[in-house]
Amino acid sequence: MENAVKDYAAGLAAGLATVTVGHPFDTVKVNLQARSPVAHASAIRCAGWILNHEGVRGLYKGATSSFAGMAVEGSLLFGIYSQTKARLQGGEAAARTPNLSTVLPSAAFGGGMISLILCPTELVKCRLQVQEKGSSSKELRRYSGPLDCAKKTIHAGGVPGLFRGLSATFFRECVGNMCFFATYETSRSFMLSHLSKETSLSSRLQASSFSQTLFEAVVGIVSGGVSGMAFWVAVLPFDVAKTRIQTALDLSESRSLLFNLRKIRRELGFRGLYTGLGPTLVRAFPANAAAIVTWELTAKLLGSRQLHTLESSLV
Repeated sequence: MENAVKDYAAGLAAGLATVTVGHPFDTVKVNLQARSPVAHASAIRCAGWILNHEGVRGLYKGATSSFAGMAVEGSLLFGIYSQTKARLQGGEAAARTPNLSTVLPSAAFGGGMISLILCPTELVKCRLQVQEKGSSSKELRRYSGPLDCAKKTIHAGGVPGLFRGLSATFFRECVGNMCFFATYETSRSFMLSHLSKETSLSSRLQASSFSQTLFEAVVGIVSGGVSGMAFWVAVLPFDVAKTRIQTALDLSESRSLLFNLRKIRRELGFRGLYTGLGPTLVRAFPANAAAIVTWELTAKLLGSRQLHTLESSLV
């Protein structure tokens, strides 16, 4: 029970770090995907357009629901992943070499569970992100804030209205987190084991706890950033379809994931399925690097047994 609390607490910290660093990039991505007035501009021009019209605060539209959602998401994702992996490993501490037969199902299970929370919070976030500040048009300025958006969504379509795009969110999170944690575990293990074998580096690390912490932070930045990019390269088409489904003004439009993927492919070609890839990857590296470093540091401070640490590699 004690280890579970530590795992969920570390995950919560990781979720908050992700939003703090990544939300502005996400706002640009959503605006590109939803085909707002800046839909055909580049990511840089889109960001400039938002800053010009709404200032820095415009890049953090929908952040309130994101902070709430990501705090819960991060806690559940990392907590469920750590606990499930520990159970599949028989309760043993983290091994030096990751076992993908435990990593992949643990990641898929965690991803599937958090999709139930992410779907409604991301629906609110996306709808707030694509509306224009100060517009007199009811079509462009429909919600005064997250609660107003949630209320109007429920009024229009009932509670199920908050879960538009659930299938796309589910597949994105299951497949994406399998790619994320597999990349993270293997890259982190590779760097810790190979770099620690360097004699001169090993002696320096053993002599200073600060050097060990700094080294692990660098490993966390690289492994976390690369893993975040792997996540989005694998599942961005699901995310593009989800954004279309959730921001559609016509509620009679199909919620089918396959229907929307085919529609996007038909209208915009294969490149349309990767709309927003630029800002997504630019966001993915720093946001996930921050999440992983925060997760690892918090887990270490709390004494979680789930991480294969540098100290074990130096033995």
